[in-house]
Amino acid sequence: MSLRRHLGGYAAVGALQWGIEYAVMLVLSQWVMPVAPANVIGRICGAAVGFWLNGTWTFAGEERRMGRHALQRFVLVWLVLTIVNTAAVNLIDHNAGLRAAQALKPAVDVLCAGLGFLLSRHWIYSAR
Repeated sequence: MSLRRHLGGYAAVGALQWGIEYAVMLVLSQWVMPVAPANVIGRICGAAVGFWLNGTWTFAGEERRMGRHALQRFVLVWLVLTIVNTAAVNLIDHNAGLRAAQALKPAVDVLCAGLGFLLSRHWIYSAR
């Protein structure tokens, strides 16, 4: 499959995934809990949708697999990116406040999404 097809699919799935993640984070951090756990819960909600759609649609193909190994790889990458993402958002919250953390979260998410795309395309859903 072409890079263009993978990027387009990943962007479409990512937009949906991010919308779910960001909405959950905003609601929870505004009314229920601190920003760090709200961010993790939002990422879990988005990840469930993202893993399935990227595996069955974006990266589907003869040399791609969506099985136990893909899930294990996905969870590992997701954990690392969630730690990085949450630490960054929490650092912004600590230094500049909740509004700044909520406003800058999309920029942090774009950086994590770029890393996630490369790892998804070349490792997570790879048959190797």
